[in-house]
Amino acid sequence: MNLLFGRTVSLQLRLTVAVMLSIILIVGDRFTQGGNMIRTSLHTAVSPLLYLASMPYEAFNSGAKSLQTREQLSEENNALRRKQLLQSEQLQQLQFLQKENQKLRALLNASAREKNTRQIAQVLSVHSNPYSHQVVINRGTIDGVTESQPVIDEMGLVGQLTQVGTTTSRVLLMTDITHATPVRILRNDVRTVVEGIGKINKLKLSHVPHSLDVRIGDVLVTSGLGGTFPEGYPVAVVTELNRDEGLPFAQVYAEPIAQLDRVRLLLILGRTSQENLDND
Repeated sequence: MNLLFGRTVSLQLRLTVAVMLSIILIVGDRFTQGGNMIRTSLHTAVSPLLYLASMPYEAFNSGAKSLQTREQLSEENNALRRKQLLQSEQLQQLQFLQKENQKLRALLNASAREKNTRQIAQVLSVHSNPYSHQVVINRGTIDGVTESQPVIDEMGLVGQLTQVGTTTSRVLLMTDITHATPVRILRNDVRTVVEGIGKINKLKLSHVPHSLDVRIGDVLVTSGLGGTFPEGYPVAVVTELNRDEGLPFAQVYAEPIAQLDRVRLLLILGRTSQENLDND
């Protein structure tokens, strides 16, 4: 019995039969459902093998993720413990200072200051004059605000109210060339004044002696002097320091902590009742 593809059959005949079978399979696959059924059956049969082949990779990947998650949780737990310990120490010191403050007030027969009244305001527009740093907010005299009230954002001091109208007011930013803010250095309580120089991201410390203890990175907060700004609000961070002996004063510049170029919501601080009594 001679097979179709046996050695006795010519190569030309075998090629012709192979081409015809290929054409029949292509046409059958194109115009009948048999090809889809065969492929579906083969795929179903091979699927368990694919799952088995991927099991080692999935097991290794799952184990690696588990180890990474455990390590990450352990690091976060240790970091939280350290943070809790530091905050516990700060809380203990705060409680001690509160007790000392109560004792001192009792000795001085002084009443505790009340908290500032606050109002949230929204910025309506920014002053178009590049030489004047002002914004307009949606609060006015009908809301009980008055000129010179301090304004802050979520980061720190922004400026103070000026030109208060019935329903809107202008906020003079502390970077304006006409604005000056009494501050103190948080590190050593040295008092000084920062002035606007017309740049939205830069302030200048005015008339700084060469001997003044100021360093790059020092945080400046409101000193409370002058009665306009309450004490303790963040103002700026010292970024430049030049002690040129040929100049009468050291050149010190700072960067505002508040985001003055993107303010949207502001907080207007009112005067405390105790401060009002002192002014009276």
